Amino acid sequence: MFSKILIANRGEIAVRIIRACREMGISTVAIYSEADKDSLHVQLADESYCVGGNRVADSYLNMPAILTVAVESGAQAIHPGYGLLSENAKFVSLCEQCNINFIGPSSEMIKLLGDKDNARKTMRAAGVPVTPGCDIVESVEQAKEEAEKIGFLIKARSGGGGKGIRRVDSIEQFEEAFLSASSEAQSAFGDGACYIEKFIHPVKHIEMQLLCDKYGNIVCLGERECSVQRKNQKMIEESPSPALDEKTRKEMMIAAVKAAKAVNYVNAGTVEFLLDMDNNFYFMEMNTRLQVEHGVTEMVTGLDIVQWQIRIAAGAKLSRTQDSIFTHGNVIECRINAENPEKGFRPSCGRITRLHTPGGAFVRFDTAIYQDYFVPPYYDSMIGKLIVQARSRAEAIRKMKMALSELTIDGIDINRDLLAEILSDEQFVSGEYTTDFMAEFEEKHADRKK
Repeated sequence: MFSKILIANRGEIAVRIIRACREMGISTVAIYSEADKDSLHVQLADESYCVGGNRVADSYLNMPAILTVAVESGAQAIHPGYGLLSENAKFVSLCEQCNINFIGPSSEMIKLLGDKDNARKTMRAAGVPVTPGCDIVESVEQAKEEAEKIGFLIKARSGGGGKGIRRVDSIEQFEEAFLSASSEAQSAFGDGACYIEKFIHPVKHIEMQLLCDKYGNIVCLGERECSVQRKNQKMIEESPSPALDEKTRKEMMIAAVKAAKAVNYVNAGTVEFLLDMDNNFYFMEMNTRLQVEHGVTEMVTGLDIVQWQIRIAAGAKLSRTQDSIFTHGNVIECRINAENPEKGFRPSCGRITRLHTPGGAFVRFDTAIYQDYFVPPYYDSMIGKLIVQARSRAEAIRKMKMALSELTIDGIDINRDLLAEILSDEQFVSGEYTTDFMAEFEEKHADRKK
């Protein structure tokens, strides 16, 4: 087992990883930007080092500075969390060259699965259902020709987080959307290549969590329903999905394991699927990192995914087999963001003047904020994840509404009230919501913004 791990991240996920390490008796090294000098992850780590200025590019993406700290501090491994460098094949390759263990898959694996076009081809060859689409197009004209046959969903080959994706309703809108998607992907990921995919509609977004060790052992920890999204950004996740019957769930789990075996995947990974209204599902992508919503699966299974990531990276075999994985009750997660939904989801920053977090049985709040903490303006707006577990879905919804009503964060704007409204919406309560939910919800409530 490693004796010291560097956490190449910030905020709640850095805190989450530090706590997992401390439970395992592993020393931790934090990195931070100038704006984050008073952050909780800096205070909790055994060692901490400033790696640059306020901007992400100057600090948390500063590969030479991060690797220098890792080498000089004697860290044997780096945990990237999610986002930032977590799926950066170049960074993983540099870790490998420096003889530092990267807690995640290899650089070659990240390259393979980060290229959505290659990933689709690999999954199709392995017998995993894949959304109909074409290969990478070489020009706007070729893209138009393919779109006329397939549909008007444009997807970038690289990246994630909703970047490089555009859907249009007619060929007249296509060229502008294609160039916009390509430009956005080029700017964000250095790769503007795109392909066309069939737009399946309406759909639910369901993902399967996997753990894979270095010896070919794989367990699937079940699904997370992630269909409540705004502009491809998830807002609420739950497990189990209210949409899946046991037959479809089993088939989807088998497909997820098949996807991992097809590429000899190692460490934690998530296979994302689209589920149509006839219970047909299609491979969308495989995320080669810890997911923001991993806590949902941890609560429903009782397994610590972060600790298992560390064990696998250190060479341990999975101690659980598929028939020993059980889920218990229903879990719901709400992402707490520093933003104002009433003003176009404008990000909010400032000092937290009063903080009260909810408690009680089976209530978890993953966060890095504290009383008098200053939320900086430079980073992602998510400041916490509120997670609850109950015996049934109806009870979990009630428990989450109770927990949200207790959550008090004064000094900044947060999206708490919007989340409570969503939980009371008839379509959400029925479990029959799709990825269209938020667009329809906002249209219903458009008058409140006037």
